[in-house]
Amino acid sequence: MFETLILLLDSTVRLSTPLLLACLAGLYSERAGVVDIGLEGKMLGAAFGAAAVGYISGNAFLGLLAGIGVSIGLALIHGFASISNRGNQIVSGVAINFLAAGLTALLGQAWFRQGGRTPPLPEGGRFTNIELPFAEAVRDVPYIGPLYGELISGHNILVYAAFAAVPLTWWILFKTRFGLRLRAVGENPAAVDTAGISVIWLRYRAVIMCGVLCGFAGAYLSIAQSAGFIANMTAGKGFIALAALIFAKWQPRNAMFACLLFGFLDAAAIRLQGQEIAGIGEIPVQFFQALPYVLTVILLAGFIGKAIPPKAAGIPYVKERT
Repeated sequence: MFETLILLLDSTVRLSTPLLLACLAGLYSERAGVVDIGLEGKMLGAAFGAAAVGYISGNAFLGLLAGIGVSIGLALIHGFASISNRGNQIVSGVAINFLAAGLTALLGQAWFRQGGRTPPLPEGGRFTNIELPFAEAVRDVPYIGPLYGELISGHNILVYAAFAAVPLTWWILFKTRFGLRLRAVGENPAAVDTAGISVIWLRYRAVIMCGVLCGFAGAYLSIAQSAGFIANMTAGKGFIALAALIFAKWQPRNAMFACLLFGFLDAAAIRLQGQEIAGIGEIPVQFFQALPYVLTVILLAGFIGKAIPPKAAGIPYVKERT
């Protein structure tokens, strides 16, 4: 039973990693007052860019940089539409999702001729798992061995980077001048402007940081968790990350626990497929596959209490003229 629990938690960590990265990405953007529905599109674009470059170059780090570059490019398009031109942020984000879904499938078919997917990545083109010190030595020790050797050790570098990003994000947002200004521009941009700080530049920096983290999330899907790109491989993870952000009430630590909860449901769905439950029998696979999305609806229906977003979220800033 303990070993089964460890394996379930190990899958939870792996499956929650892209959600966590995307959730933190949305946290930066929305704390600055820019609503970002386009997390899904940026993840998908980054996944394709990372896999394509990873396959061509055979270098996972070049693939990661390519994924980040694609994601930042899409983030800047969203910023140009919603910050510079004061367009509707929801419409802009949805457009990013459609753009990424269409372009990745089109370019994948045009470049690789495999139905929109990339060929399997070579060994150096993807991130492999890292064995932490003494993991093998303590593997046979009761309780401690499986806990350290299976759950803590044996993940790739992007998993560790994702969880390290949680305290880093907390420190940036709540302990630095930049974080104070970022939060202020999401609450009262006029006061920030009055202090002589550029609202537009601050929001652009938040959008760029969102692009960087979405790049990590997308690259994780295609060159760490998998060994190549598959059409629409994000499968709604960007929207689940957005739901986790609301569930977490825009707090980094809460975001981590929310993403772990969604990852646990996903892992449990995979683990319980085809198994029979006493008194019930075999539950259809579709039931477990739907669980994360059902939970999303339940949580957003108000079961988490009132989640109050930043006051200026979704509102384009227009400088007052005197």
